[in-house]
Amino acid sequence: MSTQPSLRARQSPLASTEEQRRVLAAVSARGLRSFDEALDGAGRHPLRADGIAVFQINVGRLCNQTCGHCHVDAGPDRREVMARETAELCLDVLARTDIPTVDVTGGAPELNPSFRWIVERARALGRHVIDRCNLTVLLLPSQSDLATFLAANRVEVMASLPYHRPAQTDAQRGTGVFEKSIEALRKLNALGYGKEGSGLALNLVFNPAGALLPPKQDAIEAQFRAELARKHGVTFNHLYTITNMPISRFLEFLLASGNYESYLERLANAFNPSAADGVMCRSTLSVGWDGSLYDCDFNQMLDLPVGFDAPAHLRDFDLERLRERRIVTANHCYGCTAGAGSSCGGATT
Repeated sequence: MSTQPSLRARQSPLASTEEQRRVLAAVSARGLRSFDEALDGAGRHPLRADGIAVFQINVGRLCNQTCGHCHVDAGPDRREVMARETAELCLDVLARTDIPTVDVTGGAPELNPSFRWIVERARALGRHVIDRCNLTVLLLPSQSDLATFLAANRVEVMASLPYHRPAQTDAQRGTGVFEKSIEALRKLNALGYGKEGSGLALNLVFNPAGALLPPKQDAIEAQFRAELARKHGVTFNHLYTITNMPISRFLEFLLASGNYESYLERLANAFNPSAADGVMCRSTLSVGWDGSLYDCDFNQMLDLPVGFDAPAHLRDFDLERLRERRIVTANHCYGCTAGAGSSCGGATT
């Protein structure tokens, strides 16, 4: 049975987000506890936020790549793009709070017309800014000065790279993507990114190439560090592992390949209460391209906005109500609490 997701050019892999939620909810027939039952059994239910340290802005689903594991279902044909008016609401919220970190994601966030404006405004407010970059966007003719812009604004680059060898990376992201990614990493290194003492952080993100849990983060980081330096002269600061979430294209792959039940069972059986303590939703607030608010980027893709009477749009932002809100959970949350845990910042334990 194959465990390798194939690239798909079409969008909307399932009929709707409602269909995805229905599939994810149907666990009792397989004898699995629901995620909420697992939390309750571990004395962690209900899960609540513990402040907002990261303001994560998803500026849209437009991307120059169409990756097989993408939970955002992003691609070149997507039209969901954050408007400047909504970006202004984001910066208004930041100006009224002391949330220290702004995490800009997509799609390829750099393709949003307001991306650089968001970065410059957030930096002017003294906030640390993270750019979740697919690397190849740095080589687009329209983005020829992007790397220099990121360095000038001291933006942390969180770069996704499926593997340190071409075959695995290209299978997940498309032919030639690995070589382009290496070229982009060298471009960043030349500006000081990933170099000790430069203050320019370059971190890599690793997703498994199939229906598997990530390996130990420190072990795979050491492997990437050695291989990229030896073969390509590339350096970086840290590598973070992220579990593939059973959402969107990866959920479609699991269903089409017959891996869905075994993968969900693997995640559920690896439930780690300590990982639940450190899940990113407890310290992150996710903003959708239309200004809607979510507990995390994964809930955003399933149209599960913040709940339990918390304000659900930037227009109604209320820090007091949001920073201690109850988290909306469902069975896909097993992906963030399996094994060593998974978050936008890597393993949680």
